[in-house]
Amino acid sequence: MSVRILLADDHGIVREGLCSLLEEQSDMEVVGEAEDGRKALDLVRELVPDIVIMDITMPNLNGVDATRQIVREFPKTRVICLSIHSNKRFVANMLKAGASGYVLKECLFGELVQAVRTVTGGGVYLSPQITGVVVDDYVKRLLTDARLPLEVLTDRERQVLQLLAEGKSTKQIALELHVSTKAIEAKRRKIMEKLHAHSVAELTKIAILGGLTTLEM
Repeated sequence: MSVRILLADDHGIVREGLCSLLEEQSDMEVVGEAEDGRKALDLVRELVPDIVIMDITMPNLNGVDATRQIVREFPKTRVICLSIHSNKRFVANMLKAGASGYVLKECLFGELVQAVRTVTGGGVYLSPQITGVVVDDYVKRLLTDARLPLEVLTDRERQVLQLLAEGKSTKQIALELHVSTKAIEAKRRKIMEKLHAHSVAELTKIAILGGLTTLEM
């Protein structure tokens, strides 16, 4: 079954180019295009795609706010930000809104394809160029905290966190740990609560900084 993708970008030529390239992938299908965040939200409600490739700076409703609403209403729909911005503020805002991936427009198309497949599989994808921005932000947060975040987790919670950060789906983790998917979902909610994280992307960054996993897997 093909991955159903919605494109949201205010530049028609960008959407047209991405649509042509993505349609060449045997496992991907572009089901809709939106020129702004409001239209993207309407189309997600209508089409319920697997992936939304979202620009940040768009009229009517920006990509950050659109992402936040999409993730809240359709938790199974994943958002990948595709932007020219590598600034810490833009990156942090999109990840905090719930985006599962962040790819720079300067990248080659193959990187976007990799991001789609990684996120579809339950993982998180960050362009190598912005990894340093993300890590620096979390290092500063850690230095202002008297206690390392991972210290508040139980051994089982650390294990689940690592598997999540490695891109494993809830079902895969449940099978590996021989428990139900509901148990893993409950554990994930507890982990997010303890670490004050709002998305799997944030959990992944914390896991990387805590030494549970790396980006070079």
